[in-house]
Order: sequence, then C-alpha cells, then structure tokens
Amino acid sequence: MTLLALMGLLSAVVTFVLSWVVYRLGMKFRLHPQIRERDVHTRPTPRLGGVAMFAGVAVALGVASQIPFFRLVYAEPGKIWAILLAALIIVAIGVADDLLDLDWMIKLAGQILAGGVLAWQGVAITTLPLGQLTVGSSWMSLILTVFAVVFVMNAVNFIDGLDGLVAGVAIIANGVFFLYSYLLVVMTSPNNYFNLASLISAVVIGACVGFLPLNWHPAKLFMGDAGAYLVGLLMATSAIAVTGQVDPAQISEFGRASLFPAFLPILLPIAILVVPFLDFALAVTRRLRAGKSPFSADRQHLHHRLLDMGHSVVHAVLLFYAWTAVVSIGAFLFFVVKPYAWAIAFLAVGLLVCAALTLAPLSRRKAVEAAVQSAPPAVAAAQFDPLDAASEQPEPQTQQRSGS
Repeated sequence: MTLLALMGLLSAVVTFVLSWVVYRLGMKFRLHPQIRERDVHTRPTPRLGGVAMFAGVAVALGVASQIPFFRLVYAEPGKIWAILLAALIIVAIGVADDLLDLDWMIKLAGQILAGGVLAWQGVAITTLPLGQLTVGSSWMSLILTVFAVVFVMNAVNFIDGLDGLVAGVAIIANGVFFLYSYLLVVMTSPNNYFNLASLISAVVIGACVGFLPLNWHPAKLFMGDAGAYLVGLLMATSAIAVTGQVDPAQISEFGRASLFPAFLPILLPIAILVVPFLDFALAVTRRLRAGKSPFSADRQHLHHRLLDMGHSVVHAVLLFYAWTAVVSIGAFLFFVVKPYAWAIAFLAVGLLVCAALTLAPLSRRKAVEAAVQSAPPAVAAAQFDPLDAASEQPEPQTQQRSGS
C-alpha cells in the first residue's frame, strides 16, 4: 500500500504545481468564459484545472510503469495506453467545451469514442459478478462498457457546480473504492497486492487532493468539463477493472457471506456515486418532461436547490460530502463488518443525520416566520423593516477581478 500511496502523492504534487501554473496563465491571458446566469460564482474564473489533473494522473502512471512491483499491472500495456488515450480524448473535448461551448452532440460523440477506446483494448465489462455471469457477445460488452463510461462521466459532471464539490466527493468515493479493491485483491491474490483498480483510484485521489486547495471556496480555478469528465472516466474504469474479476465463492472462504460480496462490485460503484446519479436522473427527467435536450443546462441541480433552501456554498458542499460518505462507507461496511446489523445501523443513523442537516434551514425559516407573525406590529416593524428598507437602496458597484 505504501507504493500506491506514493503514486497518489506524486499525482497530488504534480497536479498542485500545474494547477497554479494553469491558474496564472488563465488569469494572464483571460482564459475564462463569461459568467452565466446559472453560475454561483461572481467573478471570472479559469476552467482549465482538468489539464493539470490529467498531467498529474499521466505522470503518476508513467512513474509506476518503471517500478517492478507494478509489473503485473503493466503486463498488458495496451490497457494502460487505452486509459491514457481515452483520458486525453475526454480532456481535449472538455477543454474545447470550456473555451468554445461545444454542442452537446459533439461532447456525447467524444464520450462514446473514449468508452470505445477502453473496450477496444480489453478494459470492458465481460462478466458480471453474479455467479460469474458472462456477457453474451463482444458487441454487448462494448455497449455495456460505453454506456457505463458515458453515464458515470455525465453524472459526475452534473454535480460540478460548487467550489470543491466534485474534487471532495471524488476523494471520498475513490478512497472507499480504493480500500475495497485493495482488500479484495489481498484476500483473493495474497501474493500480489497491486491491481489496476487500486492504482487508478490512488492517482485519482491524488489528483483531486492536489487540485482542491485552488478549488476550495472561493475558488481560484475550476476543473471544468475536462476535469469532471476525467474523474468520471477514471472512476468508471476502476469499477470496470474490478467487475467480473470477483468469485463470490472464493470470498466466502474468508468468512464473508456469499450474497453481499457477489453484488458489491456492482453496488459499491453505484453507492459511491449515489448523489451524482440522483442529480443526473432528476435532471434528465426534468428536461425531457420540459421537451428539452437532456444535456441542456439549467439552475435546478441539487446543489442549486440546497443554496435556495438557505445553505451557504460551503455548507452545501459539506452536505454532499456527508451524503457521499454515509452511503459509500455504509455499503463498504457490508464487506468488512459482521454482523450486518452494524452496517445497517450506520446507514440508518447517518442518513437521518444528513437529512436533518439538509432540512435545517427550512426549520429556521419557519421559526423566523412564526416569530414575525406572533410579534406585535411595532416590534416586528422595528426588527424587520430596516432589512426591507436596505434592500431598496441601490447596490454599490463592485469591481470583479478579471485578470492578474
């Protein structure tokens, strides 16, 4: 695990250094789009952080290829090259979109191409961990792989609307998945602790950790579509690398019941991305019902609704972290804890706490409304009218930072 942690650290350092370079260049040459109506930020901010993240991932994977302990991971170099090529395609599409605002069909075509590159070199869903159920044909494998990759990439991109949101969620989700994939290979292959899924998770965690200092509120740099698509692509890739490589009977020999280990390679990737998946499903349903493209933009994402409820940007981001941690850790506990009642209790308590924290502003708002309604008119006017009067005053003009 030490070498995996070092690869993650290398990815973090490279990403952090290059993020500063990208930020300075972005401000100097004004490589930032105009602020849109749906945006939460109020000053022009470069969106090319995904370039630095890609560099951090690529450097870490390159260095790992020269370390003998990772020789089995690189025994099939075509898979590594396919991952890097798919990542490069996605980053190029993301950068072009961040600068030129591409049509959604062009972006979708690039995502399908990236998924096809992965499947072409064997990074594909060929079996399902349900009694080692085999996918019927190579075409079915290709379709399932491309669908999974495109779905996860867009789900991650859909929640990229608040400072530090995607980076933090990815750190939590990939951290849990890293532990799962590492423990899984320790149990099933005790002579080799290194596998593709764990390596990818480690370098993605590193890239997000290196990027987060510049992306925390108020953000100096956004990862943009390039970064969000990259994170989604690599998370899907690590999940695909595990799915189909698990024999439930083999796991049950180590004291785990056969039911949950059989489903975990499918359930855990869903659990760690439950918040992006939920936002994605709601957005697609909402837009299709309105007769719009499912990829059209709006200001009704979950993070926008949290802000409208009264949460600050930081509070909304921390709530996303909490929901992600509770669901993903709860799913992981089914793999490492017995009896399962402990995992169920963790999930139940965690979800109740998260729900209470999420709804807290509504309770405060109702308390204020009740206080106004119950207070004598003179008292209510003295306490609340100045706020109304202040809101009617013309706002002073503020200067937005647009360059360094």
